[in-house]
Amino acid sequence: MSDTDHTTDGAAPTADEDRALSLELDGITKEYTEDDGSTVVAVDDVSLDVYEGEFIVLVGPSGCGKTTTLRIVAGLEQPTRGSLRIGGEDVAGREPRERDIAMVFQNYALYPHKTVRGNIAFPLKIRKYPDDEIETRVQDTADLLGIGELLDRHPADLSGGQQQRVALGRAIVRDPAVFLFDEPLSNLDAKLRIQMRTELNKLHDRVGRTSVYVTHDQVEAMTLSDRVVVMNDGTVQQVARPKTVYQQPANRFVAGFIGEPPMNFFPVTTSPEGDRLRVDADGFSLVLPPEITDTVAAWDGDTDRLELGIRPEAFEDAALVERSLAAGETFPAYVAVVEPMGPNTDLALRPDNRADDEAAEFTARVANETDAAAGETIEIAVDTTEIHLFDPETGENILA
Repeated sequence: MSDTDHTTDGAAPTADEDRALSLELDGITKEYTEDDGSTVVAVDDVSLDVYEGEFIVLVGPSGCGKTTTLRIVAGLEQPTRGSLRIGGEDVAGREPRERDIAMVFQNYALYPHKTVRGNIAFPLKIRKYPDDEIETRVQDTADLLGIGELLDRHPADLSGGQQQRVALGRAIVRDPAVFLFDEPLSNLDAKLRIQMRTELNKLHDRVGRTSVYVTHDQVEAMTLSDRVVVMNDGTVQQVARPKTVYQQPANRFVAGFIGEPPMNFFPVTTSPEGDRLRVDADGFSLVLPPEITDTVAAWDGDTDRLELGIRPEAFEDAALVERSLAAGETFPAYVAVVEPMGPNTDLALRPDNRADDEAAEFTARVANETDAAAGETIEIAVDTTEIHLFDPETGENILA
């Protein structure tokens, strides 16, 4: 995997990369029967191809089906319907130990009575590897993870980050075809999580194995993955490179879930403005660029009423914008809250005609040079090349 894998656009590796499929999910569905006889669909017709050496991250809110999907891959759950292949082989019905996978859990699952050496060596011992090979593999793995000097300690004598490295070592030492990660950083503090994200990226570059990682943290998803799989209500909403998911979200759910602060949404009506299109929200209007106007005109749907999406960073304090602004690119906004964030400042704004309406608030992330103050009205600028338009009925992003 190259360093560019984390930023290159595209839904999957291109054919000229000549990468084999490592993991194939085809129509995976998992249903549970409740005590009252009703059926709950936890995973609904999930299909996904993962290429050899890829780092795939499943992300979504609690209950979206991401962990259940991972457990099905691991063999800890059996699908109600669908097929699963690892390395081209159908693994239906195979026990976890019969699949060429290794899993890293959220709680580390270390044996407290065993040393670091014993924990890392355990999966090799139960597979009856020769003692000399076990010793070599354990030492090499510990050195790779920077814990070679900790081999004789017990888990209770380790920090959270060191315990996490031991859990990783126990998975790496087997040299499996696929690594599975179930929210492995969620128990670490914020600073250590950032450090471990960096370490996981470096580790994946060195080891080069296929990895499937589950998290609810969008930052982990965007920084670790080659491709992001966004899930909701048991279904896959979008599979794409992190940059694509952010810049071209497939639907309103993805647009609202990915990004911090989240995207702002405004119901709008549309009308012609010469050869361009005007969108009118309650309190402001924008005239769209020609390329967006053309895309909307070509869309096969009702364009009279849409939902406008604007990320906070697509706004700017107009007083700081040097270029001349075309008509419709600025509007007056009441400043409700100012939050300095270091390199940027977040503003809670309301359209000026709804200054007393908290429900009308939206977020703008502007340059920290702003002089905006709570209680005043400023002119806010919009980069209309960065807007999104959604079908209010289906949630589809008609510009993606």
